[in-house]
Amino acid sequence: MIIDVQRFVQSERKYWQELEEILRKFEANPDSKPELTQLKRFHYLYERASADLGRITTFASEREIRSYLESLVARAYGEIHETREKQYRFSLRRWFFQTFPRTFRSHIAAFWLAVAITMLGFTFGGIAISVDSEAKSILMPFPGLEMSPHERVKEEEKAKEDRLSGVKATFASQLMTHNTKIGILMLALGMTWGVGTILLLFYNGVILGAVALDYVMDGQTKFLLGWLLPHGVIEIPAILIAGQAGLLLARALIGYGNRATLRTRLRNAAPDLFTLISGVGLLLVWAGTIESFLSQYHEPVIPYIAKILFGLLELLLLSLFLARSGRGEAR
Repeated sequence: MIIDVQRFVQSERKYWQELEEILRKFEANPDSKPELTQLKRFHYLYERASADLGRITTFASEREIRSYLESLVARAYGEIHETREKQYRFSLRRWFFQTFPRTFRSHIAAFWLAVAITMLGFTFGGIAISVDSEAKSILMPFPGLEMSPHERVKEEEKAKEDRLSGVKATFASQLMTHNTKIGILMLALGMTWGVGTILLLFYNGVILGAVALDYVMDGQTKFLLGWLLPHGVIEIPAILIAGQAGLLLARALIGYGNRATLRTRLRNAAPDLFTLISGVGLLLVWAGTIESFLSQYHEPVIPYIAKILFGLLELLLLSLFLARSGRGEAR
């Protein structure tokens, strides 16, 4: 069949360029999920370019155009028929906003178990303080908590100078490091078939319950909420997620109801454990920053109501993030 090559190239080039642009987008973002209409258009352009290649092949003088079309058609064919797994491109944003919350939700039962264990400890600590005031020195062996709540509140509110002036960043990094160590320990103790993780969750609950009841019984509830909420609504869930990871590790070790070998169970659990503990680390970075730059400042410097509202807003956003973020996206 005789064709006018120049006119043919002129009329078809726009379709080749459109196909090339779609291929460029696919190759730049291999994890994208194109819509059906875009896929149909891509397939149509591929078939058209293939037909054009067949027509131009008969012209030995058009080697440059033929080479271009051969490359274009080969790339399109590869996109359509490729069966090998594409190289994964890590994106911190995608991991944090999609992978982390999805992993959290996929093991939600372990999280609620961690919450239940902590609440048992919270109840025990609260009862112990309310029944025996001398238990305070045993349950809360921390200098800042040994004085009576009203004395501490009075001391904090009358402070004339910024005790953290010039060292806020250092204090924040110390908090991040300490809390991250606790989170990693919570996970690592899963190697004790979960016993260590359970005990640490319970102990954390005991301390939290003892502190809370001590301040509430002394009439310092507003101070307690203003002090704990800004950083606690992030720090406490982060530690609970670390406990969740520790319980998952324990389940992989025990293997109840799972006939896979221990090595296989651990290998299968490893990605989710890494995701959870990495997410915990990021949450604790935020919590440490807030505790250093906001939680340590009380009235009259910062109104308690402002700190409480800020903490409640954080809790709402964290809840929405863990419950909704990443839904509807393919894993």
